[in-house]
Amino acid sequence: MPTAAYTQYGEDRTPDRGGRILTTTLLPARRATDAEVGSRTSRLGDYRMVLLDVGLVLIALLDAWLRMRWVKADPVGLPEVPLHSEVLSWISAIVIIGRRRFPFLVLLLAIPGFFTGFAQLAAMIALYTVARRYLTSWQTRVAAVLFWLSYFMAWPPSEFIDRPPYGHFASAIGGFIITGLPIAIALLTHARQELSNRIAELAESRERERVLHAHAIRADERAKLAREMHDVVSHQVSLIAMQAGALRMALANAEHKQVAGTIRMLSTRTLDELRQLVSVLRTTDDSQPGVDELPELAADAGFEVSVQVKGPVEELTAPVSGAVYRTVQEALTNIRKHAVGASATVLVDADDSTEDVLVEVRNTPPDGLSLSSAQIASLPSGGHGLVGLRERATLLGGQFSAGPTEEGGFLVSASFPKQRTVSD
Repeated sequence: MPTAAYTQYGEDRTPDRGGRILTTTLLPARRATDAEVGSRTSRLGDYRMVLLDVGLVLIALLDAWLRMRWVKADPVGLPEVPLHSEVLSWISAIVIIGRRRFPFLVLLLAIPGFFTGFAQLAAMIALYTVARRYLTSWQTRVAAVLFWLSYFMAWPPSEFIDRPPYGHFASAIGGFIITGLPIAIALLTHARQELSNRIAELAESRERERVLHAHAIRADERAKLAREMHDVVSHQVSLIAMQAGALRMALANAEHKQVAGTIRMLSTRTLDELRQLVSVLRTTDDSQPGVDELPELAADAGFEVSVQVKGPVEELTAPVSGAVYRTVQEALTNIRKHAVGASATVLVDADDSTEDVLVEVRNTPPDGLSLSSAQIASLPSGGHGLVGLRERATLLGGQFSAGPTEEGGFLVSASFPKQRTVSD
């Protein structure tokens, strides 16, 4: 069963993977309440239908009774009401109670009372029910023909034969009008129901789109957070771990060495936890650092870094400038972790003669006189850094490469179109 936590944060978010988990003990009770409300609404709807059917039966009985009273009250010029006409009229009105379950059968039972008696309203209600249930199927067509014939014809047959031609014509026109009225009302009711269903579906669809849009926004924010954790937090935490390791080797006091070791252990553990949260990074932020902050980044690197910038880098778009900064930052982090004692050279070439901005970060071989990897264990690495840089370059339409140099160092190189932005 989906919970409120899954709805807000995704089904794969569990306590051991980080993030907040919402308490959902009240959710089943709320669903049970909704079910009870729906059940009560259904029962109320059933009661209303029964009352409506009973009311229609009473109205049909009243209609037949009034017609018969009118004929009996003024017998001059009107034929006498036979017993079978009265009985069939009452039957036609009473059988309306079963119109929802057996609409076509009810119509067949109501037609005789309409043809030989006075149950016109009962027959119209039955015709409406058939048209509402079957629309334009054969049942509706047969019901319409029977209803029209019952209106056009007359009982007894001698009355129909003695009717003048203009009387037949008027009866035919009246039959079409009386027959078309309940069918038209049924079709309008069906169209209204269909429109209501479509509106409800549209509302549900919009709600689903709203939820999906909210999930997409949260996913985008999580991706941005993962990128910043990798590019910023791990950069600083790895520097803390390296300095703590160096401090541990330089201290002679055992207590101080233990403190430095604890700091380094906590730093490496933090890096490991951060690596578990980093996934494929696909988004950029226009407010991220740019090329103008490279000198500050080099000064905080913890080893010798020279920065050389060529061309009007201030004209670079924010995504390109941010990609240059992140490329240099990741390269310096890798040098600090894997090439202790090495120096680095950073080149950013945005000369007007080229359409691309070139970024190169080159480092010398590790210094054997510095702290070796045997003295300071290598820092943890998730392997996502270069993958993220390659993906960032691909999104911007650029190129990325990384590999060792002939001198024993390492070279990270990337190029980005100057005016490109991140593709969708």
